[in-house]
Amino acid sequence: MTRNDIAPRLARGGKSIYGAPLGILMLEARFPRIAGDMGNGETWPFPVLFRVVRGASPERVVLNGAAGLLPDFVDAARDLVDLGADAITTNCGFLTLFQAELAAAVRVPVATSSLLQVPWVQAMLPPGQRVGVVTVSKSSLTPAHLDAIGVPRDIPVEGTEDGREFFRVLIRAEAQDMDVALAEQDILDAGRRLVARHPDIGAIVLECTNMPPYAAALRDELGLPVYDIYSMITWFHAGLRPRRF
Repeated sequence: MTRNDIAPRLARGGKSIYGAPLGILMLEARFPRIAGDMGNGETWPFPVLFRVVRGASPERVVLNGAAGLLPDFVDAARDLVDLGADAITTNCGFLTLFQAELAAAVRVPVATSSLLQVPWVQAMLPPGQRVGVVTVSKSSLTPAHLDAIGVPRDIPVEGTEDGREFFRVLIRAEAQDMDVALAEQDILDAGRRLVARHPDIGAIVLECTNMPPYAAALRDELGLPVYDIYSMITWFHAGLRPRRF
């Protein structure tokens, strides 16, 4: 058999890394990323690419509006795309502020926040029900964050600022270790306050990408559907690599 008799099987090139179409922009932090956390590689049922944006601490992004960090996020996103990412996401829901700019800069699909799910979930609820949000910092979630992705400004929101563990470790960086039981209690307390104040809530969206480990417990506690960054990114990835039947 000659070379001309062999049917070509062309492998496409142009990337440095293959088989991991999703790139995740990470804040710079040292708290424990337990199973279910977006920054734990074992959370995902598919390979991902991580890129830490140096200087982008949770406190700077959440409490200070990510001031001055857009160029750093753009550079990091472009680096992930150059490596092989076909789409970009981030590990902080407050980065909705950069949704339009990142999508324009990298020209691949970008999903900056779990809050992008709010309009979808609202469309699925019966009349008279609405979506509620549990966030790491209610006082920091401004109209600008909501407007950037089309979330209504009057959406019910509850935060974890007054909790004993979650906020102080993740945002204030007062410790590198975390009491997971106390962190879970902070999420449950916020969820209970939210539905007590707004009994018309029919589903919850968790803003913070560190909250998926507690989503099942919150669902059990409230008896309501709970959506988070895990639910959104598994959907996002399904479009990048559709299942073959």
